[in-house]
Amino acid sequence: MDAFLKKQKCLVLAPHADDEIFGCGGTIARMKDLGAQVYVIVVSVGEVLHYGPDKEEKVDGDTRNSEFENAMKYLKVDDYEVVFNDTKVHLRLDAIPRRDLVNYFERECKLAIDKIKPTMIILPAASYNQDHEAVFRAGFTACRPHLPHIKPFQKIVLSCDNPAISWSLEREKFHPTFYVDISKYLDKKLKALSYHKSQLKPSIHHASLDNVSNLAKVRGREISVEAAEAFMCHRFVV
Repeated sequence: MDAFLKKQKCLVLAPHADDEIFGCGGTIARMKDLGAQVYVIVVSVGEVLHYGPDKEEKVDGDTRNSEFENAMKYLKVDDYEVVFNDTKVHLRLDAIPRRDLVNYFERECKLAIDKIKPTMIILPAASYNQDHEAVFRAGFTACRPHLPHIKPFQKIVLSCDNPAISWSLEREKFHPTFYVDISKYLDKKLKALSYHKSQLKPSIHHASLDNVSNLAKVRGREISVEAAEAFMCHRFVV
Protein backbone atom coordinates (compact mmCIF):
# COMPACT_ATOMS: atom_id res chain seq x y z
CA MET A 1 0.00 0.00 0.00
CA ASP A 2 2.84 2.43 0.77
CA ALA A 3 4.23 2.03 -2.74
CA PHE A 4 0.76 2.64 -4.18
CA LEU A 5 0.09 5.76 -2.11
CA LYS A 6 3.57 7.18 -2.68
CA LYS A 7 3.09 7.51 -6.43
CA GLN A 8 -0.30 9.26 -6.27
CA LYS A 9 -1.13 12.85 -7.12
CA CYS A 10 -4.23 13.30 -4.99
CA LEU A 11 -6.83 16.07 -5.21
CA VAL A 12 -9.23 16.47 -2.27
CA LEU A 13 -12.48 18.35 -2.93
CA ALA A 14 -13.93 19.59 0.37
CA PRO A 15 -17.15 21.61 0.64
CA HIS A 16 -15.93 23.68 3.61
CA ALA A 17 -12.79 24.21 5.65
CA ASP A 18 -12.47 21.28 8.10
CA ASP A 19 -14.20 18.71 5.86
CA GLU A 20 -10.83 17.80 4.38
CA ILE A 21 -9.54 16.75 7.83
CA PHE A 22 -12.75 15.12 9.08
CA GLY A 23 -12.84 12.98 5.94
CA CYS A 24 -9.25 12.14 5.08
CA GLY A 25 -6.78 14.04 7.28
CA GLY A 26 -4.99 10.84 8.25
CA THR A 27 -4.73 9.72 4.63
CA ILE A 28 -3.31 13.13 3.67
CA ALA A 29 -0.74 12.85 6.47
CA ARG A 30 0.28 9.34 5.43
CA MET A 31 0.55 10.24 1.74
CA LYS A 32 2.68 13.31 2.43
CA ASP A 33 4.94 11.29 4.76
CA LEU A 34 5.48 8.85 1.89
CA GLY A 35 6.29 11.63 -0.58
CA ALA A 36 3.04 11.73 -2.56
CA GLN A 37 1.55 14.93 -3.92
CA VAL A 38 -1.63 16.18 -2.24
CA TYR A 39 -3.74 19.19 -3.23
CA VAL A 40 -6.84 20.47 -1.44
CA ILE A 41 -9.71 22.57 -2.79
CA VAL A 42 -12.15 24.00 -0.25
CA VAL A 43 -15.19 25.20 -2.14
CA SER A 44 -16.57 27.83 0.24
CA VAL A 45 -15.62 29.76 3.35
CA GLY A 46 -17.74 32.47 4.92
CA GLU A 47 -19.21 33.90 8.08
CA VAL A 48 -21.46 31.46 9.85
CA LEU A 49 -23.48 31.30 13.06
CA HIS A 50 -22.64 28.21 15.11
CA TYR A 51 -24.20 26.88 18.24
CA GLY A 52 -21.56 26.60 20.95
CA PRO A 53 -21.61 24.91 24.38
CA ASP A 54 -23.72 27.71 25.89
CA LYS A 55 -24.96 29.97 23.09
CA GLU A 56 -24.82 30.74 19.38
CA GLU A 57 -21.49 32.15 18.27
CA LYS A 58 -20.60 33.97 15.06
CA VAL A 59 -17.45 32.81 13.27
CA ASP A 60 -16.12 35.06 10.52
CA GLY A 61 -14.57 34.03 7.23
CA ASP A 62 -11.11 35.33 8.13
CA THR A 63 -11.01 32.98 11.11
CA ARG A 64 -12.04 30.03 8.96
CA ASN A 65 -9.44 30.87 6.32
CA SER A 66 -6.70 31.20 8.91
CA GLU A 67 -7.60 27.88 10.50
CA PHE A 68 -7.61 26.17 7.11
CA GLU A 69 -4.25 27.63 6.12
CA ASN A 70 -2.67 26.54 9.40
CA ALA A 71 -4.02 23.00 9.01
CA MET A 72 -2.69 22.77 5.46
CA LYS A 73 0.73 24.08 6.49
CA TYR A 74 0.85 21.57 9.32
CA LEU A 75 0.09 18.70 6.93
CA LYS A 76 2.54 20.15 4.35
CA VAL A 77 0.20 19.71 1.41
CA ASP A 78 1.60 20.74 -1.97
CA ASP A 79 -1.00 23.46 -2.54
CA TYR A 80 -4.49 24.49 -1.50
CA GLU A 81 -7.15 27.01 -2.41
CA VAL A 82 -10.57 28.35 -1.45
CA VAL A 83 -12.92 28.87 -4.40
CA PHE A 84 -15.54 31.14 -2.80
CA ASN A 85 -14.73 33.53 0.04
CA ASP A 86 -18.28 34.77 0.14
CA THR A 87 -20.80 34.55 2.96
CA LYS A 88 -23.65 34.79 0.44
CA VAL A 89 -22.44 31.58 -1.23
CA HIS A 90 -21.35 29.74 1.92
CA LEU A 91 -23.87 27.04 2.90
CA ARG A 92 -25.72 27.70 -0.38
CA LEU A 93 -23.63 25.74 -2.86
CA ASP A 94 -26.75 23.87 -3.93
CA ALA A 95 -28.00 27.15 -5.42
CA ILE A 96 -25.09 27.25 -7.87
CA PRO A 97 -25.88 25.47 -11.16
CA ARG A 98 -24.10 22.13 -11.23
CA ARG A 99 -22.68 22.94 -14.63
CA ASP A 100 -20.90 25.97 -13.13
CA LEU A 101 -19.45 23.94 -10.25
CA VAL A 102 -18.27 21.27 -12.68
CA ASN A 103 -16.56 23.96 -14.74
CA TYR A 104 -14.77 25.28 -11.64
CA PHE A 105 -13.52 21.82 -10.74
CA GLU A 106 -12.51 20.90 -14.28
CA ARG A 107 -11.02 24.16 -15.59
CA GLU A 108 -11.37 27.37 -13.59
CA CYS A 109 -9.87 26.64 -10.18
CA LYS A 110 -6.17 27.20 -9.65
CA LEU A 111 -5.97 23.47 -8.84
CA ALA A 112 -8.52 22.40 -11.47
CA ILE A 113 -8.46 18.81 -12.70
CA ASP A 114 -7.36 19.79 -16.21
CA LYS A 115 -4.45 21.77 -14.75
CA ILE A 116 -2.91 19.48 -12.14
CA LYS A 117 -4.07 16.16 -13.66
CA PRO A 118 -4.51 14.16 -10.44
CA THR A 119 -4.33 10.38 -10.38
CA MET A 120 -6.70 10.15 -7.40
CA ILE A 121 -9.67 12.32 -6.44
CA ILE A 122 -11.36 12.28 -3.04
CA LEU A 123 -14.90 13.67 -2.94
CA PRO A 124 -17.23 14.24 0.02
CA ALA A 125 -19.78 11.50 0.52
CA ALA A 126 -23.29 12.26 -0.60
CA SER A 127 -25.39 13.14 2.44
CA TYR A 128 -28.24 15.20 3.86
CA ASN A 129 -25.97 18.28 3.80
CA GLN A 130 -26.91 20.31 0.72
CA ASP A 131 -23.36 21.65 0.18
CA HIS A 132 -21.77 18.21 0.45
CA GLU A 133 -24.36 16.85 -1.96
CA ALA A 134 -23.68 19.65 -4.46
CA VAL A 135 -19.90 19.18 -4.34
CA PHE A 136 -20.20 15.40 -4.59
CA ARG A 137 -22.51 15.56 -7.62
CA ALA A 138 -20.42 18.17 -9.43
CA GLY A 139 -17.17 16.42 -8.55
CA PHE A 140 -18.55 13.07 -9.66
CA THR A 141 -19.58 14.63 -12.96
CA ALA A 142 -16.12 16.14 -13.40
CA CYS A 143 -14.68 12.62 -13.06
CA ARG A 144 -16.76 11.17 -15.91
CA PRO A 145 -14.75 9.01 -18.33
CA HIS A 146 -13.33 10.39 -21.56
CA LEU A 147 -11.41 8.98 -24.49
CA PRO A 148 -7.98 8.59 -22.84
CA HIS A 149 -6.01 9.57 -25.98
CA ILE A 150 -7.93 12.87 -26.14
CA LYS A 151 -8.38 13.75 -22.46
CA PRO A 152 -7.14 11.57 -19.58
CA PHE A 153 -9.62 10.91 -16.80
CA GLN A 154 -9.22 10.04 -13.14
CA LYS A 155 -8.63 6.34 -12.64
CA ILE A 156 -9.24 6.42 -8.88
CA VAL A 157 -12.34 8.17 -7.54
CA LEU A 158 -13.26 7.89 -3.86
CA SER A 159 -15.64 9.60 -1.48
CA CYS A 160 -14.68 9.98 2.16
CA ASP A 161 -16.32 9.30 5.48
CA ASN A 162 -17.55 12.06 7.80
CA PRO A 163 -18.85 11.78 11.38
CA ALA A 164 -21.93 13.84 10.51
CA ILE A 165 -23.26 11.45 7.85
CA SER A 166 -24.43 8.95 10.43
CA TRP A 167 -27.69 10.92 10.08
CA SER A 168 -28.71 9.74 6.62
CA LEU A 169 -31.59 7.98 4.93
CA GLU A 170 -31.10 4.23 4.84
CA ARG A 171 -30.78 4.13 1.05
CA GLU A 172 -28.06 6.79 1.25
CA LYS A 173 -25.96 5.20 3.99
CA PHE A 174 -22.19 5.27 3.63
CA HIS A 175 -20.94 1.77 2.77
CA PRO A 176 -17.11 1.74 2.78
CA THR A 177 -15.29 -0.39 0.24
CA PHE A 178 -11.79 1.14 0.49
CA TYR A 179 -9.75 1.65 3.67
CA VAL A 180 -6.50 3.40 4.53
CA ASP A 181 -4.65 2.33 7.67
CA ILE A 182 -3.87 5.51 9.64
CA SER A 183 -2.76 3.82 12.87
CA LYS A 184 0.49 5.80 12.83
CA TYR A 185 -1.25 9.02 11.76
CA LEU A 186 -4.33 9.30 13.97
CA ASP A 187 -2.58 11.75 16.31
CA LYS A 188 -1.57 13.85 13.32
CA LYS A 189 -5.16 13.84 12.00
CA LEU A 190 -6.44 15.03 15.38
CA LYS A 191 -3.73 17.70 15.59
CA ALA A 192 -4.62 18.96 12.11
CA LEU A 193 -8.29 19.01 13.04
CA SER A 194 -7.51 20.98 16.20
CA TYR A 195 -6.41 23.88 13.98
CA HIS A 196 -10.08 24.19 13.00
CA LYS A 197 -10.76 25.32 16.54
CA SER A 198 -13.92 27.27 15.74
CA GLN A 199 -15.58 24.17 14.30
CA LEU A 200 -14.89 21.71 17.11
CA LYS A 201 -17.58 20.74 19.57
CA PRO A 202 -17.32 19.26 23.07
CA SER A 203 -17.58 15.52 23.55
CA ILE A 204 -19.83 13.63 22.79
CA HIS A 205 -20.86 15.68 19.73
CA HIS A 206 -20.06 14.09 16.37
CA ALA A 207 -17.68 17.00 15.59
CA SER A 208 -15.59 16.52 18.74
CA LEU A 209 -12.01 15.27 18.71
CA ASP A 210 -13.08 12.32 20.86
CA ASN A 211 -15.70 11.25 18.36
CA VAL A 212 -13.37 11.62 15.38
CA SER A 213 -10.84 9.44 17.21
CA ASN A 214 -13.52 6.89 18.07
CA LEU A 215 -14.73 6.70 14.46
CA ALA A 216 -11.16 6.12 13.22
CA LYS A 217 -10.78 3.32 15.75
CA VAL A 218 -14.09 1.75 14.71
CA ARG A 219 -13.04 1.88 11.05
CA GLY A 220 -9.73 0.37 12.10
CA ARG A 221 -11.44 -2.53 13.84
CA GLU A 222 -13.35 -3.22 10.64
CA ILE A 223 -10.03 -4.12 8.99
CA SER A 224 -8.16 -5.35 12.11
CA VAL A 225 -5.87 -2.35 12.61
CA GLU A 226 -5.74 0.33 15.30
CA ALA A 227 -7.18 3.18 13.23
CA ALA A 228 -8.34 3.72 9.66
CA GLU A 229 -10.17 6.07 7.33
CA ALA A 230 -12.92 4.61 5.19
CA PHE A 231 -13.96 5.51 1.66
CA MET A 232 -16.49 4.47 -0.95
CA CYS A 233 -14.72 3.54 -4.17
CA HIS A 234 -16.55 4.73 -7.28
CA ARG A 235 -13.83 3.80 -9.76
CA PHE A 236 -10.47 2.03 -9.59
CA VAL A 237 -8.76 1.41 -12.92
CA VAL A 238 -5.60 -0.72 -13.12
